[in-house]
Amino acid sequence: MRSSCSRLGCSVLTLLSSLLAACGAMTTYPTSEMPQVPGTQPSIGQMQTGDGTYYGATGGGACSYDPSPSNLMVAAMNAPQWQNSQVCGTCVDVTGPKGTVTVRIVDLCPECKSGDLDLSEQAFTMIADKAAGRVRISWVPVACAVSGPIGLHYKEGSNAYWMAVQVRNSRLPIKKIELQQNGNWVNLVQQSYNYYVADNPDPGPGPYTFRITATNDQQITETGVPFQVAQTVTGTQQFN
Repeated sequence: MRSSCSRLGCSVLTLLSSLLAACGAMTTYPTSEMPQVPGTQPSIGQMQTGDGTYYGATGGGACSYDPSPSNLMVAAMNAPQWQNSQVCGTCVDVTGPKGTVTVRIVDLCPECKSGDLDLSEQAFTMIADKAAGRVRISWVPVACAVSGPIGLHYKEGSNAYWMAVQVRNSRLPIKKIELQQNGNWVNLVQQSYNYYVADNPDPGPGPYTFRITATNDQQITETGVPFQVAQTVTGTQQFN
């Protein structure tokens, strides 16, 4: 989330914190990691309907993100809409019988049908009674209210001959990552575990220049990105 807010926005966040605490959905959130307030960010996709369930989410999962114990407003996407992991990092406003919550897609629900979302228990209790277990929901993809520039995270095991990278802290989901080599743009190969792989030709030791395309075709180019295996390198830009 943005590190600062208007008086009204802060009041909304304070109210949301109180509601989450009352529901047992949180203890304490750092200000910079407050759950996103539903309805505050523009839609980036079509409304969907399906069933909402819950699971013991950690923030990690099939998207290969690190666990996020301080913010468990997360969910797993159904298999038919997984798009080979392209949905990873998408923020979604989810509405159920008791209200609306914004979650971030971090995992895959293999048994879920198209339109379904498997929410963290904390998120589920914001929109329905936990005892219900399964409820009808509607949801719409929205931009994420992140602060600061994107991050580029290198997978462990990456080297000058095989390199895998993913985008983190993005306002928008990612469609394509390209690597500049010898004046040409080379498409990195998207993997189902939310990394993009460079191995043909060899990526070399870096630093690298990446061109990153969001699902709405916005592009940003990051130059001089150092190679730091198993670490996240902070970029210089963010999507609108």
